[in-house]
Amino acid sequence: MAERDPARRTARGHDPAASGGPRTRHTTDRGQLSLPVVEAAVGVTLILAVAVTLAAGVPAADTRTPQLEAYADDAATVLAGEPPRHRGATRLSEVTRSASAFERERTALDRRVDRILPDNLLYRVETPHGAVGFQRPADVLVGRATVTSLDGPVTVEVWYA
Repeated sequence: MAERDPARRTARGHDPAASGGPRTRHTTDRGQLSLPVVEAAVGVTLILAVAVTLAAGVPAADTRTPQLEAYADDAATVLAGEPPRHRGATRLSEVTRSASAFERERTALDRRVDRILPDNLLYRVETPHGAVGFQRPADVLVGRATVTSLDGPVTVEVWYA
């Protein structure tokens, strides 16, 4: 047996010639992170994401417009189902029958709508012969409902005071 050259031994004490040739380090060999370190990083990221989501919260939905629509719809439904004070099938058909009937019933209609709606709302009821209520400002959210009567449409608009 031939003696091997001790200078050819590697730092680990292995003789590269014993395994069939000199060992070379490939450039594709890389160090690896341990699995617990990767799991910890993913866990911390997940916990931070949940914490940020809970801290930021979800923006509240704008419930004002649907609520205004409900108020307007309720007022129009009540007016459409009320009996007339003088002639007609309903109170709304009475105020839409003619201009003179509207003028006669204007004050009573205004008082009735004022009693139907909550105190924090302003309103406008438009008929083919006129309107009762308040002038609507241009920059407010409005709830609107339209009811068809025998002699034309009646639109109820409500907004917060």
